[in-house]
Amino acid sequence: MTNVTILDHPLLQHKISILRDKNTGTNEFRKLVEEIAMLMGYEALRDLELEDREVETPIETCMTPMLAGKKLAIVPILRAGLGMTNGILALVPSAKVGHIGLYRDPVTHEPHEYYCKLPSPIEQRTIVVTDPMLATGGSACDALTLIKQHGGRKIKFMAIIAAPEGVRKVHAEHPDVQLYVGHVDRCLNDDAYICPGLGDAGDRIFGTK
Repeated sequence: MTNVTILDHPLLQHKISILRDKNTGTNEFRKLVEEIAMLMGYEALRDLELEDREVETPIETCMTPMLAGKKLAIVPILRAGLGMTNGILALVPSAKVGHIGLYRDPVTHEPHEYYCKLPSPIEQRTIVVTDPMLATGGSACDALTLIKQHGGRKIKFMAIIAAPEGVRKVHAEHPDVQLYVGHVDRCLNDDAYICPGLGDAGDRIFGTK
């Protein structure tokens, strides 16, 4: 599939394996999610535009490349996507942060929006949408549609673990969005959880049940 990148770096895969372990506690889990987001962000942002600017070194003045255009926008899908935000901010501290709130109906598994706040002008920014788990793809597709309705154009989606069903859905409905995934798991179970997965990412990041 075009525009789908599976990141297979050994460090990334090692950290994802520790995330999966049910004995990994909240503090370590949270730190690992940030570290994984940073590793993924390094790859996902390799096409950011540069422009030469004048800088005075201790030796002489030179033209040297720096990030061009409007600042990056990071848009986590609440609440689990928040866990990945600081990892990307560590790479691009000047990035603006928006938020999209979606919850999944426990019976139908359909996503419902309850909050949306995006940096302006969103249409001039590279947008990175984060959610650790890409399961059915329903929440991801709704979030991407919402961003496009607000004018967003250059969009990347980052998920640590994905189900094949979710990857197919996002690619089918939003083929223009660049999708970056740490690992594609086997399938979804009857409760729409990724198998083998790592459980509920939000609960494990924030220490809730």
